[in-house]
Amino acid sequence: MQRSLVGKNRCRSYFSVMEKDTKSLVEAVEDAGIVAKIICVNDKYLGKEFLGTTVTRQLLKDLPANVDPCGENGEYHTLVIDAPFFKEKMHVLQGEIVYKKYPSEDGNWDSSFYYLDMILEE
Repeated sequence: MQRSLVGKNRCRSYFSVMEKDTKSLVEAVEDAGIVAKIICVNDKYLGKEFLGTTVTRQLLKDLPANVDPCGENGEYHTLVIDAPFFKEKMHVLQGEIVYKKYPSEDGNWDSSFYYLDMILEE
């Protein structure tokens, strides 16, 4: 999807995932040989047991129904460690899990996240 922003700079924004079937995007990513690991989860949607999981068709079966397959609503975030366009794979080790809570002033949108530290192997 493309949106034009009218103004003196005449910028264009591209929203490549917006309004697409994100389940098929996960399948396309896997078929393309892209390896993405979940490194952050919003605890309103997913538990910390999803940290370190590779985004694959199997993940689609394991995700709760209220979670977008690509995490497009902030349910999870990833780190791509390998892809055909990488010069070489990133070799990483899983580090500690960190929990952070972000309270709002009014208490209406408090959010909490689990983060997985990823350590680049030397």
